[in-house]
Amino acid sequence: MASLRHKDLLGIEQLSVGEIQLILDTAEALREVAARPVKKVPALRGKTVVNLFFEPSTRTRSSFELAEKRLSADILNFSASTSSVTKGETLLDTAYNLEAMSPDIIVIRHGSAGAPHLLGRKCKASIINAGDGMHEHPTQALLDGLTVRTIKGRLEGLKIAIIGDVAHSRVARSDTILFSRMGAEVCVCGPPTLIPWEYEKLGAKTTICLEEAMDGADVIMMLRVQHERQNEAFFPSAREYASLYGLTRERMRAAKKGAIVMHPGPINRGVEIESEVADAGCSVILDQVANGIAARMAVLYLLSGNAGLTPEKSR
Repeated sequence: MASLRHKDLLGIEQLSVGEIQLILDTAEALREVAARPVKKVPALRGKTVVNLFFEPSTRTRSSFELAEKRLSADILNFSASTSSVTKGETLLDTAYNLEAMSPDIIVIRHGSAGAPHLLGRKCKASIINAGDGMHEHPTQALLDGLTVRTIKGRLEGLKIAIIGDVAHSRVARSDTILFSRMGAEVCVCGPPTLIPWEYEKLGAKTTICLEEAMDGADVIMMLRVQHERQNEAFFPSAREYASLYGLTRERMRAAKKGAIVMHPGPINRGVEIESEVADAGCSVILDQVANGIAARMAVLYLLSGNAGLTPEKSR
């Protein structure tokens, strides 16, 4: 079976153009499973997947669970709030105890950047990063890439505008790497306090002018303000933020005709995006949700061929 050359999926940064294309092509092939009367294939029958979530999640966790069930995997859901983590158990001890149960794949979301990388070095099970701190969210970028490629027919040559709280967004980082690597022009935009300088090194143009970012854009990715990751005020008020960086019908006129609007969720209506845009025909936010299952099915399927390799053998 086709597989990735890595034991784990820790970030988009590790993937080559060919591997990204392989995942997207596999996701397209698996997407038809959702249209079947019985939405299940036996690709992961006999494989065990552990969902190890240390942060709250609705879309990502539900998407992974559905992807695993549609591939016929056995699933163990782990919630930090009801586990021995509350008694002081370390991440590694938790992982070692879970690995003693012989899982094939561990899907982890953690508030600390690098947590999946630590598990990848220490565990035989394949590790999938479902979001680590403000670092990366690779499967979100893959589903975003799948959504854009399905609607626009390509990624190369498109202009992608990523607007909002870039500094605290792991989605922005993963999307920037993926779209830039696949030949798109990426422009990130937001208040100057929320645009990290290193984004130009990731291949993106940076601007604090919304109109400049929107000008001729094929795809507009709106990001919510992540107050839970902020320990200081980065702008005066939500009202001022919305007046300067909120996406409205009027501002959509600056984008290219036929431009699509995306959002990783959850949406803060009236702040980063008005309801009239979020619910308009140009919005593909629900397409992202649907494509998330197919993209995660593809990652699980492709990594299952590497399940059981030791970290040393996979390098």
